[in-house]
Amino acid sequence: MTTLSHDSDGTGRPVLLLHSTVCDRRMWDPQMVALASAGLRAVRVDLPGYGDSPVPSAPYNPADLVIETLDGIDEFAVVGSSGGGLVALEIAARWPQRVTALALLCTAGPEMNPSAQLRALWSEENALLEAGDVAAATELMVDTWVGPLADDATRAHVRVMQRHAYEVQLAAPEVEELEVPYTVEAITAPTLLISGAHDLPDFRDIAEGLTARLPAATHLPLDWAGHLPNLEDPAALNDLLLPFLTGH
Repeated sequence: MTTLSHDSDGTGRPVLLLHSTVCDRRMWDPQMVALASAGLRAVRVDLPGYGDSPVPSAPYNPADLVIETLDGIDEFAVVGSSGGGLVALEIAARWPQRVTALALLCTAGPEMNPSAQLRALWSEENALLEAGDVAAATELMVDTWVGPLADDATRAHVRVMQRHAYEVQLAAPEVEELEVPYTVEAITAPTLLISGAHDLPDFRDIAEGLTARLPAATHLPLDWAGHLPNLEDPAALNDLLLPFLTGH
């Protein structure tokens, strides 16, 4: 069994936190104490190739690895950010009886059709990495994904996480990421979808599309947010997230 690097705080009902692929589990620093103080147990993991979780040596499915890591936790809420939101969707769809609530922050989607703007961003990122300019690729990601309310310390925090992810992944051999078929219509958990006005429009469109497909979903667009609202204004995001989680 492969166990992803993880930690937790609090002793109440479990809340699984899945980070953006710009970051690692440290992105949830502003939420850990807040969740524990609200009577919940916050459990955050590093997805494969991020933070302290290495890239696996054999083909893997991220959702399967997260479930293996949660050994002994039968029911839990899930909060997923961006690429972590995609993993959260898969978990909620494949194990619907285990997921009590689902909160998605600027989430990616399983049937995503990237805009020309997003494709151009990925192309520029790949070109910089192929040229060995990890520093420039990191700055590109920070400039793109961190919203205008974030302070310099927050930008520096994201910079450290993104650069570390590049270093881990570039040093590892390529390993296949396995896809397991699922449909979001299998999700039964109440769902809160959050998008940001300063984010790329792809993520607002995904939130709107999922809201129409999920049985108990609410879309909350934030006029102040970029792609990482939990870091850009932690207090404001916690005020929205905590009532949803404690209410379910």
